[in-house]
Amino acid sequence: MTSAPSRKTSGNAADQARAHGTHPSAEPLLDHLRHVARATRCKGYVDMFGACAALSGNDRVAAQAASDVLMRCLAQALGRRPILYREGESEMSFDEAWLMMLARSLGQGDTSSATFLLHSRVPAHARRHLVFLLRMVVDKYAQV
Repeated sequence: MTSAPSRKTSGNAADQARAHGTHPSAEPLLDHLRHVARATRCKGYVDMFGACAALSGNDRVAAQAASDVLMRCLAQALGRRPILYREGESEMSFDEAWLMMLARSLGQGDTSSATFLLHSRVPAHARRHLVFLLRMVVDKYAQV
């Protein structure tokens, strides 16, 4: 019986971590979003526009809700379902790398990079809502 080919990892440390049952995290925020994406896969459709208005005034609840809504609505903003790997995976998909670059740009106040990233993949009607959700997740991430 042959086993399925494993995805090639980058670096010896990743191989050792996998052999010991642990996974090196690409980024804590990315792992959080991957976890939320897996947890919300079976939940119903949420409209991005209405969801932004429904977030709680409680910071902790709002932070978790923003993560939940962001991952449930990301496909709507991108026009297709994003490719997201499992938590702890050392590699990043193109969608994950794009999302992390956008989060970093928003967190650092790099408006020109954030604008470029948004214009490259998100239609004009969804940009403001995506930025609102992602900025809330980035700003409140420590509370989640």
